Amino acid sequence: MTADRLYLYGIAIAEPDDLGTGIAGAPLRAVTGVEGMTAVVHEHDGGPFQGADADVERWVVEHSTVVERVWRSVGTVLPASFNVIVAPTVQVTARQRLLDWLTSHADPLRARLAALQGRVELRVEIGLDNHLVAENHPEVVAARSELEGRSPGVQRLLRKRLDHLERDITAATARDRYADYLQRLEGASEDLDENLRARPEPGTALVLSVSLLVPADAVDDVGLVLAAVQDEEPAARIRFLGPWPPYSFADVLGLSPLLAGDSGDDQAG
Repeated sequence: MTADRLYLYGIAIAEPDDLGTGIAGAPLRAVTGVEGMTAVVHEHDGGPFQGADADVERWVVEHSTVVERVWRSVGTVLPASFNVIVAPTVQVTARQRLLDWLTSHADPLRARLAALQGRVELRVEIGLDNHLVAENHPEVVAARSELEGRSPGVQRLLRKRLDHLERDITAATARDRYADYLQRLEGASEDLDENLRARPEPGTALVLSVSLLVPADAVDDVGLVLAAVQDEEPAARIRFLGPWPPYSFADVLGLSPLLAGDSGDDQAG
């Protein structure tokens, strides 16, 4: 089958020096429009990538690797999400359709690229350890004392009650800390996006999970904020990831409704 579609990795302000290969070793191509506005793609002859979880995970990593390579080459990029495929119409090839889109949406794309120039994304998750937060709480101390001298069966029931109590106390503490920690991270970043679907690690209560947009030379400032949180709260469990391309702040499709979605169907307006 002749490849008649284009799989989209992202939009850059210039063509990268070394395109290399993408998902499953597919050769990458640059589709360059007005004033150097460039889409990085590979020629695609099917629908979206679908398969076993391990295969999808590998393809997502390969997609992200391309985005990061472009980002490091040209300084900034608007990443497309996984499985965005540009389809042709009866009258127009996928390549021409993409060129037309780059031209008609050049201004918002250029503005967003300029806003993200020199910026990186960091991801921060702060949780609280259930045992450490609640260990000296009067109700927990009293519940532990009830364990002494009880039969194994009764102890099992009391330990379950103790676990629930620790979780409730820690969850309440997490809610109390949320506004403070959020404000500190907002102060150390230019933009912040909350991951409301995040789930706590086992044995912890989640305070917050966020993506931060910061200048590349201000990553250490976020680290200092998190170090202060850790010093103040030994029970804090902090994950600090990045720097990465600004995935959460690019919003290619939101800026300029695209072409074809992850079904591979023709969805252009």
